[in-house]
Amino acid sequence: MNTQRQDRPDLLDPAELDALGGLEFIARAVVEGFMSGLHSSPNRGFSVEFAEHRIYQPGDDFRFVDWKMYGRSDRFYLKQYEEETNLAAHLCLDVSRSMDWRSKEDGLLTKLEYAKRVVASLAMMLIRQGDEAGLYCFAEKVMSRTAPKGTLAHWSELVRRLVAQLPGQLSAAEDALAEIAGRLRRRGLVVLVSDLLVDEEATRSALNRLRHREHEVLVFHILDPGELELPGTGDAIFVDPETGDEVEARSAELRGEYREAVASALDEWRRACGAQGIDYFPVSTDQPLALSLSRYLHTRARLA
Repeated sequence: MNTQRQDRPDLLDPAELDALGGLEFIARAVVEGFMSGLHSSPNRGFSVEFAEHRIYQPGDDFRFVDWKMYGRSDRFYLKQYEEETNLAAHLCLDVSRSMDWRSKEDGLLTKLEYAKRVVASLAMMLIRQGDEAGLYCFAEKVMSRTAPKGTLAHWSELVRRLVAQLPGQLSAAEDALAEIAGRLRRRGLVVLVSDLLVDEEATRSALNRLRHREHEVLVFHILDPGELELPGTGDAIFVDPETGDEVEARSAELRGEYREAVASALDEWRRACGAQGIDYFPVSTDQPLALSLSRYLHTRARLA
């Protein structure tokens, strides 16, 4: 492992990262590594701490003065990002049975394990920015809910809930999204983290309702590498992880058709989300967590 990757846990293979410690430790390490990478990059384009400075004017709140800038310039500047763009974010995590799956035991996390790391890291990023993070876990119904708050103690509580959350059965994302829509009283951010083995029409309708109410929506489509590509040879048994139904087939004969079907399904989600201004990001569980955090920041920058 090279030095850069040791210093940047967010760039590690997720299975390697998992060996470093528990969920809270991993999420902290990922966010610290990701933020250090942003601050050292000459092309980052924006900061996760503030959008820009503006000079102090009489009546402004001194809590937002950047004292480091004052020390360098002997003038007062405000960190405008922290002052004006805080929001409430609802992280909506699919914990259905299909998420509790991986295509091989060695070298991969289950989709649910990976998704929990994405959610914990996003929550830390939000709170570090001065925003609020809440959590919904759902399967066939909403399994748990935590109202948004913006403290590190609250983040630790979210992580404890993520660790304790067991898989459910079928996935009904539309119910959780509808509940969130009913609770949001001001413009917010809703992040759906799911393998999208859901009722597609109902889920897209629920996502669209959130956008029509002017909330920002980001969808992380969690995929196992084994779902993206069939093995090259041999027989395969395809199992529905939620119903247990099985179908036998020769994977070599199906590879081309399967690849086309997967690409078509992803394109349809991308098209449907894009038509409503919803950010859609497919992510494989063998990809570093930095990719998910980077995608979130692009959404967050647009809100600033």
